[in-house]
Amino acid sequence: MCGNWNGCEPAAIVNKFTRLKAIAAPLLRINVDTDAIIPSREIKRVSKVGLSDGLFAGWRYTEPGGRVEDPGFILNRDPFRQAQILLSGLNFGCGSSREHAVWALAEWGIRSIIAPSYGAIFYANCARNGVLPVILDNDVVEDMARQVTDEPEQHLISVDLVDCTVTAPDDTVHAFEIDAADREMLLEGLDAIDVTRKRDDEILAFQARDRLRRPWIYL
Repeated sequence: MCGNWNGCEPAAIVNKFTRLKAIAAPLLRINVDTDAIIPSREIKRVSKVGLSDGLFAGWRYTEPGGRVEDPGFILNRDPFRQAQILLSGLNFGCGSSREHAVWALAEWGIRSIIAPSYGAIFYANCARNGVLPVILDNDVVEDMARQVTDEPEQHLISVDLVDCTVTAPDDTVHAFEIDAADREMLLEGLDAIDVTRKRDDEILAFQARDRLRRPWIYL
């Protein structure tokens, strides 16, 4: 955080998430770690931009560092190239804490992930970068994956953060839970800095009082 609160640069723009009805790509693998989501060799910048080519690079391409697509990988097949929802297995996003994994997913177009469980840091990174991580039972996720396998453009999944529900292609509705702070960030399109900036008045008032009590701190 910068020392002069009024001089802080605006936080990066995060897309708001309210409701989404979209193609869902089934990637039912367990323990998909962040190095699988984006291998370290694909991380050549600190920017959020330009990472989508490296998304699942070890699976999307036929050889390390190459760009020849493996036609068997789900995201290399139409219409799953247009998927905005990813269905996956237990412990998605485990491993290292690299935020690049979420950045790559978001840039590629993934707005929501539905899985039975997540790596804790990855889950938090999703909420702070406009990607909604939904937790549903493994049986439910597997059933939805079966429903979207054939004619995925006709068998869309709806994710509703306003009501905290997921509607499967067969119109079955599944409720999910999400922390209130994470829900607020996603609904309002905020990141952690934005949430703090909502308390500008309180922060500036504290600084004014503290400057009187401890003026030497501000020299």
